[in-house]
Amino acid sequence: MNQPLRDDMDFRAFIGDVKPLPRSNRADAGNRRQSPSEAQLARRERAEEAIGERNFLSDDFVDLLPPFDPIEYRREGTQQGVVDKLKHGGYSVQAQLHLLRRPLAECRRMVFPFIQEAYANDLRSVMIVHGRGRELDSPANVLRSYLAKWLSQFDEVQAYVSAQPSEGGLGATWVMLRKSERAKANNRERQQKRRG
Repeated sequence: MNQPLRDDMDFRAFIGDVKPLPRSNRADAGNRRQSPSEAQLARRERAEEAIGERNFLSDDFVDLLPPFDPIEYRREGTQQGVVDKLKHGGYSVQAQLHLLRRPLAECRRMVFPFIQEAYANDLRSVMIVHGRGRELDSPANVLRSYLAKWLSQFDEVQAYVSAQPSEGGLGATWVMLRKSERAKANNRERQQKRRG
């Protein structure tokens, strides 16, 4: 007798004579809503409008980036070593946003809360996957060009660079966010404890 069959027989001997419960012997969890209520839809709509009003990202004309050139940005005061470490994948991905095959207006609506929430949650390194076009005016390259413009409009963005080929290459962008005031205070507190 082989081992799986012996294990099955041991299990049956262990549990004894059991019978499945009838289907009618199930708890009634109440009516499940298949779709959101009108009040929930109204709250969602108001929240989206509020985010849309605060969204300062420009959808004006942008100079298209060459499709095979990596992008890199460093805010004044940011050390080159931070950018180099970011460029070589020295930071772990704490959050990702995928914008592949989405319309530009939708991408604009998604990037704004993504960066805001990442900063509010003390995330430092995030990745945005946007795809890469082979032609200058392909949708992926247009999005990549707008993304470079949008990221530099955020005060929270310290630096950004094109990802390494193993992480998406020109179709993904690493973004380094600056530390929030809360994170800076926590860091100072840890330093004080270490000093004694």
